Amino acid sequence: MDKICVIGAGSWGTAVACTLTRNGHETVLYMRRKEQYEDMQRTGKNLRYFPELELPKSLKFSNDLKTALDGVTIVILAVSSQGNLNAIKELKELLPSDVIVVNISKGLDREQGLRCSQMMEEFLPDNPFAVLTGPSHAEEVMIQMPTALVCASKNLKVAKQIQELVSNDTMRVYVNEDVIGAELGGALKNIIAFGIGIVDGLGYGDNTKAAIMTRGIAEITRFGVSMGAKVETFSGLAGIGDLIVTCTSMHSRNRRAGILVGKGMSLEQVQAEINMVVEGIVATKVIGEMSQKTGIDMPITHAIYHVLFENGSVQDAVVQLMGREKKHEVETYH
Repeated sequence: MDKICVIGAGSWGTAVACTLTRNGHETVLYMRRKEQYEDMQRTGKNLRYFPELELPKSLKFSNDLKTALDGVTIVILAVSSQGNLNAIKELKELLPSDVIVVNISKGLDREQGLRCSQMMEEFLPDNPFAVLTGPSHAEEVMIQMPTALVCASKNLKVAKQIQELVSNDTMRVYVNEDVIGAELGGALKNIIAFGIGIVDGLGYGDNTKAAIMTRGIAEITRFGVSMGAKVETFSGLAGIGDLIVTCTSMHSRNRRAGILVGKGMSLEQVQAEINMVVEGIVATKVIGEMSQKTGIDMPITHAIYHVLFENGSVQDAVVQLMGREKKHEVETYH
């Protein structure tokens, strides 16, 4: 069995660490905060995210990264996307080149708009890399509800290795070689989920939400293909699958944040209320500015950008979307 280090004891990192432990792998969950480490050692629980749930007794905890990485064959990056760059720079000093790195966060770097694979190419180019993504609320994975994911890697052998590692009776993992598509699908669906939340906050109904989701996946696909992704990826778990789960559930902090904006809260008030990273806000800024520079048509993203960063009203944003030039539904992606 593999020895695995999961870096980041948030909700999703904890859920994946528990899954790997139940699958029989020696797993250590690393967390930076000493207080969290001491609490988990003392209680056997992640009190912030799953206060009612006992973690597997064989799951190990660590507050020392060098010790946590000793002898590992696989590292799971479970920090927020805003923490990926610092985490990868730390790993550069500690990680042998044959250790596989798997990113499970969904988002883009705030400063440069980088995907995790781009950071890896710069700092850990020799380490095999994969992305594990798809419709997967940590709250449901923790109680072992049936879930399907996709693992994407340029090296299909690596993707299949992670597929075997994670799969069990309640977790089905597919493989894919489109890393760019998997990363962008996970990041951009947060923008659309934020928009769905705004629609909920305004009191609009199912018709409106269906329209936003459907045109949202078209927008995600258009941007992804322009960045080198495969169109087919966005019809799968990393695209429409993740979009559905994030847009329809109150587990989604992006949707919850959007609801607050739709009800009239400012961006600062929303961030204080949610008190966690809302990846959709970051992605809206990054992708909104990137698409404007490249001329990629992303009307939903631009409407949300206008509300969040240009003091636009949500009502005006809806009018703007509904009043756009009439067009054919079906488009060809290049």
